[in-house]
Amino acid sequence: MKILVIGGSRSLGRAFVKVAQKKGHEISVFNRGNNNEVLQDVEVLIGDRNGNLEHLKNRKWDAVLDTSGLIPSSVRNLTSILKAQADFYAFVSSISVYKDWIPKGIKEDYPVQSMPKEEADELTKDPNGDLLQYYAQFKTLSEQEAERNMPGRVLNIRAGQLVGENDYTDRLPYWVNRISEGGQVLAPGNPQTSYIQLIDVKDMSEWILKMMEEKNAGTYNVTGKPMPLLDLFTKIKESTGSDAEFNWAGEKFLLENNVVPWTEMPLWIPENTPLGPEHQEPWKGAFHINIDEALQSGLTFRPIEETIREVHGWIQSMEEANYTWKAGIAPDREKTLLENLANHELKYI
Repeated sequence: MKILVIGGSRSLGRAFVKVAQKKGHEISVFNRGNNNEVLQDVEVLIGDRNGNLEHLKNRKWDAVLDTSGLIPSSVRNLTSILKAQADFYAFVSSISVYKDWIPKGIKEDYPVQSMPKEEADELTKDPNGDLLQYYAQFKTLSEQEAERNMPGRVLNIRAGQLVGENDYTDRLPYWVNRISEGGQVLAPGNPQTSYIQLIDVKDMSEWILKMMEEKNAGTYNVTGKPMPLLDLFTKIKESTGSDAEFNWAGEKFLLENNVVPWTEMPLWIPENTPLGPEHQEPWKGAFHINIDEALQSGLTFRPIEETIREVHGWIQSMEEANYTWKAGIAPDREKTLLENLANHELKYI
């Protein structure tokens, strides 16, 4: 197949290009030209999805993977061109589109967040503005724009937490790095009940390519199977040969000490406390998203130990002295919290 990748030089896009090339597919990538030195044996088309789409015109592809769509008008304009030039469009959306993660087992028909497309167009007149606060609404509208222009030919991939090499969110990389350093580690939540769902970009890439080859359209939750956070941390410890000791701090302790979920404690969301005043209930379903449809369509997973080893190797290849972590708790603050936790009677509450 001839496949066009929108983006292609970052985590998922780079992994997909490699997977598709190994299976003999012909790849073109369309992006602004950043970081393209990592790509080999691909056709590079330079442009801007939010403006200059000239290089996409008068071409033909069997399938398209859009890894970077967020602004609805951008997806609208892109698919307006591609509807006559591509047979299949795979859009990387997010499980963040759902109105909440309160119940366990959320399926693809659960209500989503949205807004009038006219409001979204007004908010995104400046594509470089602060748009992430509307991330869920924009992803929902982008799904709808694609389906409107290419009915029956769109694969909406509601992705969970992507992990693997070149993962610049630093959520899993923080834990791999911190646990590999050893010593006393502050761990979030209750080791008996805290869960996480992760999916390796290579596994997602294999699945996306299979769906393209079969022209299998539709909307799918695509993330990993629920895994106890304790199991993940233990596997990181074993895979990196660490001597780390985990000090589990319950959500009451963490929240009373103003530890920020997901950022200071990556991959952790409180189980029993609403995230903020705008939420009425805790998000117990955050890491219990239903992925039955994706599994039935052929989604498979490599061992998490393989992902951990690759992430650890990637971290070691970086110039850590010059790297600023985007997620995780500062060492001095972790030390202070560990000292406070040692005197805390109800650790797991």
